[in-house]
Amino acid sequence: MILSALFFYLFASICVASAFMVIAAKNPVHSVLFLILAFVNAAGLFVLLGAEFLAMILVVVYVGAVAVLFLFVVMMLDVDFAELRQGFLQYLPVGGLVGVIFLAELLLVVGSWAIGPGIPTTITAKIPTDIPNTQALGLVLYTRYVYYFEAAGVVLLVAMIGAIVLTLRHKPNVKRQNTSDQVARTKETAIEIRHVQPGQGL
Repeated sequence: MILSALFFYLFASICVASAFMVIAAKNPVHSVLFLILAFVNAAGLFVLLGAEFLAMILVVVYVGAVAVLFLFVVMMLDVDFAELRQGFLQYLPVGGLVGVIFLAELLLVVGSWAIGPGIPTTITAKIPTDIPNTQALGLVLYTRYVYYFEAAGVVLLVAMIGAIVLTLRHKPNVKRQNTSDQVARTKETAIEIRHVQPGQGL
């Protein structure tokens, strides 16, 4: 029990410190690296809670894909963030007002939030305790919520096809590959023979 508490405070303190450094670091590359550190420590907290599937997803998806993508985009674009921060003070009043509104909403939610006495037992009643967390999540996801899972997959597929169709532009001066024309080529259409006279160029 003491060891788990020590690991909890270790992961939590590093996660909070790295999250603060994400917004405090002047170099955007350092901000992305601190973001990766925050994700890794949050994954450690999930492991302590017994949710190893969420920890794996956090590391694989967010650290392995999203954060690395941010890092490569920031390094390749070479954006001048010092120039972007020049007009920061003129937006400070509006940003402060929005921040105060969000803080008031959070305080209202936290102040009126309550958990019923029967909710924890209801949530964990039908989940077996003798199997791992990942297997239990798979049993629930692919049995009780299988239609919602398939509907979400169809929505994502339609969104991906729609994004490809909307961004596909056929420019008139760009040569594109046409497989049927390439297969139907003959010697007469593919080769042009020119008789060049001696001493003359093409």
